[in-house]
Amino acid sequence: PSHADYTYEKKYGIRDYRGGGRSSARETACRVVAGAIAKQLLKEVTIHAYTSSVGDIFLEKPYQDLDFSKIESNAVRCPDKDTAERMISKIKDIKKQGDTIGGTVTCVLQNVPVGLGEPVFDKLHAELGKAMLSINAVKGFEYGSGFCGAKMTGSEHNDLFNADGSTKTNLSGGIQGGISNGMDVYFRVAFKPVATIIQKQNALDSSGNIVEMQGKGRHDPCVVPRAIPIVEAMAALVLADYYLLNKIYN
Repeated sequence: PSHADYTYEKKYGIRDYRGGGRSSARETACRVVAGAIAKQLLKEVTIHAYTSSVGDIFLEKPYQDLDFSKIESNAVRCPDKDTAERMISKIKDIKKQGDTIGGTVTCVLQNVPVGLGEPVFDKLHAELGKAMLSINAVKGFEYGSGFCGAKMTGSEHNDLFNADGSTKTNLSGGIQGGISNGMDVYFRVAFKPVATIIQKQNALDSSGNIVEMQGKGRHDPCVVPRAIPIVEAMAALVLADYYLLNKIYN
């Protein structure tokens, strides 16, 4: 249930039962390699992704109050020690139950130059969303104020200007009209719980019968911490594309 096996079987007439084939996160290794190369083009830009929630445990602090150097200091890649410990405890409890849990990754792009992105179909946030949604297990993407912005009035949401062109707030998430405005670009990516669980559940076999199955082997109870370098890599690839495109204009 909830694996890509069924859709792959119906579309291609074959599936890789050993671990999902192209739907496995193993295919993201090449993305991380490519992202590392892309980052070398973006010498001024810094990209930091971190685990911002696991299940119902959220890192409440805004990213401006976090020390990104602490992201790699714990197993869940959360830059806040207390929240990280609660996340780790939650994942361990879920694993004991033979179950899995989802969460979110927040990514912050700083020192992004003004002018990256195109005004209609190739908006910067649209390409970032496409890149993130191409990652296995991703179920949602929001940038800037995201869905919270839908609750606000225009007077609350507008980012007022400073004289130098920067803005006093950044609910736009560093993008306006699909083009970067020089402020931090930040977004959040939602990951579903891993489909393989070590519990008995009903499944469909190749003959169309409902059968009982149970997952076996090593399976992550939560993929969110492993997704951090993938999110960073995909963000770097998107920015590198626009960086090279802008060189044509210049």
